[in-house]
Amino acid sequence: MTSLTKLIYLPWWWFKAAVLGKHSPLQSVIFISDRCNLSCKHCSVYNHTAPIDKTFDQIRSELEYCYSLGSRFVDFEGGEPFIWRDGDRTVNDLCRLARSMGFFSCTITTNAQQSFDGSVADSIWVSMDGVGEDHDSIRGKGAFGRLEKNIASCGCKALSVNMVVNSLNYRGVGRAIEYAAANPSIRSISLNFHTPFEGTEALELPRDKRHEVVDLILDYKKKGYPIMNSRSGLKKMRDNKFRQRCWMSNFIFADGTRSDTCIGQKAGVCSKCGFCMAGEQSAVMELKPDTILSGLKLRV
Repeated sequence: MTSLTKLIYLPWWWFKAAVLGKHSPLQSVIFISDRCNLSCKHCSVYNHTAPIDKTFDQIRSELEYCYSLGSRFVDFEGGEPFIWRDGDRTVNDLCRLARSMGFFSCTITTNAQQSFDGSVADSIWVSMDGVGEDHDSIRGKGAFGRLEKNIASCGCKALSVNMVVNSLNYRGVGRAIEYAAANPSIRSISLNFHTPFEGTEALELPRDKRHEVVDLILDYKKKGYPIMNSRSGLKKMRDNKFRQRCWMSNFIFADGTRSDTCIGQKAGVCSKCGFCMAGEQSAVMELKPDTILSGLKLRV
């Protein structure tokens, strides 16, 4: 799929949404399994008791559905996507399938606890919740060491890290940004905040601390550090006082449940949302130049 095709489709999609009021997703998040090799403190997804692994044909059907809605970018998530199998098929086969259908790009979100050398994803997001002990305090002893080893050997030129800031690791945000900038295997870092789903409320960052962290991130961004979040999106996430456009992404969960908005809406936690994509999506619809440029850099 050429960049020109994307650049034609994207403004047409925006025009239909903003002017004609035809809301359709641009990105799909498909959870291919809830099987995982970690038990992170903040996670409400992993299932060690009776994990679900979707079949290749089931995911094909879900991709066809998402494409029919207008979605052109897909993110495969878990659980841990790189341990998904259906016979001899792996998540690489899902990426090839999606692109053959016409999706512009495929992203895989991973905890990087096992080697993913040879991935054919267009981009990879590694969940990194701090440096060293900050990360291990949330994901388990030795998790950061395995992450370092596997991102260094993967060979992916479009690998970025995603940090979820919470009450345990917020003091290490600056250190994480500096680490990402200094690591030759990492292209950029994205910052989010913990969303207090049931059972994880203690990890929510107090509002005053959230303000401090957003201001810190903005300062690092001003200095030129490779932060994926746009300034406009970050400012919206400071207080969560903005018009939400979360219909820009649709979700299909491990049990096959389909949703045209984030799971946070059903959980009633939108006012405490920490998913910074919400701010980015709102800013895109307002044609904030910095957000559009950030999105194009990421997707095109």
